[in-house]
Amino acid sequence: MQVVTPDNREKATLLVARFIAREIKGKPQVVLGLASGRTMEAVYRNLVEIHQKEKLDFSQCQTFNLDEYVGLPPENEHSYHFYMTKHLFSKVNIDLCHVHLLNGMAKDLKAECQSYEKLIQECGGIDLQLLGIGLNGHIGFNEPYSSLSSRTRKVALASPTIAQNKSQFGNDEEMIPKWALTMGIGTILEARCCILLATGIEKAEILAKMVDGPVKAALPASALQVHPNCIVIADEAAASQLQSKDDFKWIFENDPEWEEFRIK
Repeated sequence: MQVVTPDNREKATLLVARFIAREIKGKPQVVLGLASGRTMEAVYRNLVEIHQKEKLDFSQCQTFNLDEYVGLPPENEHSYHFYMTKHLFSKVNIDLCHVHLLNGMAKDLKAECQSYEKLIQECGGIDLQLLGIGLNGHIGFNEPYSSLSSRTRKVALASPTIAQNKSQFGNDEEMIPKWALTMGIGTILEARCCILLATGIEKAEILAKMVDGPVKAALPASALQVHPNCIVIADEAAASQLQSKDDFKWIFENDPEWEEFRIK
């Protein structure tokens, strides 16, 4: 696991966008695993800007989203279909035939999840999987005690996740989905590269447990410790409780591998 610690949120989100852009330029047919949520909005905003200013070409990319709420149609403003269209797909030249999202309205949710797994394999697997981390350590909607070998499936959302989502649904408990479809941890770990973005002091404690603690089902994100090519991008606030934060900072500032991503 590599840990990269830019100074602030703006530099961290721009670094992630530039990393994704480099992957697209290097392999136009790249298969991207995409995440949603507030943390990712700046990443997509930066990608759109790179597309507009540098003509970054999304036309041959394939994308798979991590998750979707059960019971929300694509046109619902809280669905991740709507989120991805709003923040990325409507603003770049991606072929919508290459965009793959889980259908939370499917009549047979088990079949939907099995079909999603099959489609990922048919596309050659995910090259780069973008991830965030929940305050309880979830990745995707793999809540604590999810199997570390789990596949795409229907899951019940944990109470902290539901509470965290309240503001997005007008604090109306009745409106907040209690179920979701998510890629499994096993599915995520099969990506050739995983890049996890964490920003803000509120993520510091859980990030430290993920990076410095043991691998355990109680903290799903800790499974990334065993991934052969996982990069954690954390701003200074999110990295503040890491045991080796000074070493990580020195490496980022001095390693030639990261020179093109160091933002003045």
